[in-house]
Amino acid sequence: MRIRPTVRTAAALVAAASLVAVAGPASAAPGAPGTPRYTDGSTSGGDPYFPAAGNGGYDVQHYDLGLSWYADGRLDGTAVVSLRATQDLASFSLDLRGLTASSVLVDGKPARFTQLPPGPDGRGGELVVTVAPKLKAGTDHRVTVVYSGYPGQPLDNTGAQYGWVTFADGVLVANEAEGAPTWFPVNDVPTDKATYDFRITVPEGKTAIANGEPVGAPVTSGGRTTWTWSADDPMASYLATASIGDYAATTQTGPDGLPILNYVETGLSPSRAATTAASLALQPQMIAFFEGLLGEYPFSSFGAIVDEDSVGYALETQTRPVYSGVAGQTTVAHELAHQWVGNSVSPTTWADIWLNEGFATYLQWRWSESRRAGYLAQQYARVAAIPAGDEFWTVSLTDPGAENLFAEAVYDRGAAFLVALQRTIGDAAFGELLRTWVRDNANGNVTTADLLALAEEVSRQQLDDLFRDWLTEADKPAV
Repeated sequence: MRIRPTVRTAAALVAAASLVAVAGPASAAPGAPGTPRYTDGSTSGGDPYFPAAGNGGYDVQHYDLGLSWYADGRLDGTAVVSLRATQDLASFSLDLRGLTASSVLVDGKPARFTQLPPGPDGRGGELVVTVAPKLKAGTDHRVTVVYSGYPGQPLDNTGAQYGWVTFADGVLVANEAEGAPTWFPVNDVPTDKATYDFRITVPEGKTAIANGEPVGAPVTSGGRTTWTWSADDPMASYLATASIGDYAATTQTGPDGLPILNYVETGLSPSRAATTAASLALQPQMIAFFEGLLGEYPFSSFGAIVDEDSVGYALETQTRPVYSGVAGQTTVAHELAHQWVGNSVSPTTWADIWLNEGFATYLQWRWSESRRAGYLAQQYARVAAIPAGDEFWTVSLTDPGAENLFAEAVYDRGAAFLVALQRTIGDAAFGELLRTWVRDNANGNVTTADLLALAEEVSRQQLDDLFRDWLTEADKPAV
């Protein structure tokens, strides 16, 4: 997920959501005898690390986001959320934090709503919508939310900037883990993937970049320009972006004509610009290399957004990773690998983040190995040499805790485990494991238990002890 080229920061979130009291949610009420009992959808998606993120009772099919950004930092939005009810609903909620909704329509009709502020820990923020008529399970609906506010520079639970991060010259959007509600109303869990359309209006001269591909040419009127993007591949909300800046655009062509669209901020220093250009030039070669390991690239385009800002990390935003300050070669390889492992194949809960980071780090090592023989073994030996008492080994990779989502162990210990697994089951079985994992779980969600089951299937070996030794137990494995 996130690769931070600078020192990691620590704790606290600052974001406030105002209370807009139009009406409270309807209480649960039964219908006539023999008819469904309509209930209020949960305001939690059920993730143990971020219980305030996500919601229950529906599945989003599509987000249509109309966004207007102004130089003073204001964001005006109109979100049309197409959803399917998965239970009989008297009310439902969307995550929205630090922004104020002014109206809500359900299927074109005004709906009552209440905005609940974040909890004492600064997490959460809910837009609770009461529906009349109520929503029956299995039916499709369109929810239109008009909202506005000043997102500023939100902080995640580790103290890092995330979500819609505003600067004097633009915006960088990097949502992991639950920063999407800082810029649009959303069901913010990795398991609710949807397609997206974006219309982003900015001051003339600015460029707005999102996921997927551009739709037509930008349109300028009255000193403002609208950029339109469409992302037709299912996407978890933490992977959405709508970054704004002074970008120079370049294009490349990947395997089988894959479009690669790069946007690099014009203000990079000469050294950072040179490093970035050299790294991005390798993207077609990297895609071909990973296709040889994992199978066909999973989405309709690729590319990069490189922004001169203070966010301090890179993120694998789907089809178009964002890089803060510079895009180094190994970081580009890492974020590209995530398109298969993390983006197409996503964790069911954040406790299994190592399935993203361990795999992407391992694949990054494989890329480096292809350019320098012995690299993979060197990285494994480096990890194996870390003393048993080091905090690197005290993190359980299957339950690292919300504060350790981006700990070094999640990346390097996860990758070293995959090296150990490869050595245990052999190159042929491990290669089959990689390809099957990506193919059979495309556009889906997985757990560590799923990986164990597949590894045992392809290898015909009992691997519980290996998995437990490396991933579950909070001590140094037998390396």
